Amino acid sequence: MTEQTADQPGISAGIIVQGNRVLMARRRVKEGELMWQFPAGAIEAGETAEQAAVRETQEETGLTVEALKLLGERVHPKTGRLMSYTACSVVSGEAHVADDEELAEVAWVTHAEIPEYVPYGLFQPVQEYLDGELVAAE
Repeated sequence: MTEQTADQPGISAGIIVQGNRVLMARRRVKEGELMWQFPAGAIEAGETAEQAAVRETQEETGLTVEALKLLGERVHPKTGRLMSYTACSVVSGEAHVADDEELAEVAWVTHAEIPEYVPYGLFQPVQEYLDGELVAAE
């Protein structure tokens, strides 16, 4: 595991499922091969990964969500950043581009469409969670 430093804080992503779709966001600025990803951002001092996922989702998409459970953590193979993934449920709001400096668009993606958005595959615990949640809802 790489050490987090002040200039490289961990990144927390919210995995938000509603109906039979998962929320994905397209970044304005490509991060390596990443274009589409889950709403995500840096974990701030004093925050847990779950709190950061909830805050970042609100800031980027306007959705109010609550954290359900931490799905896992890893060093991202494409960016080298420490990543945390938190399953969240929608409390209120409609997803939209709330931070147009960071995001170009948002999309609710079906299970079958995930490979089109993330061709290199998802982190295994996230894939397993979505396999259960999205297939059950279809």
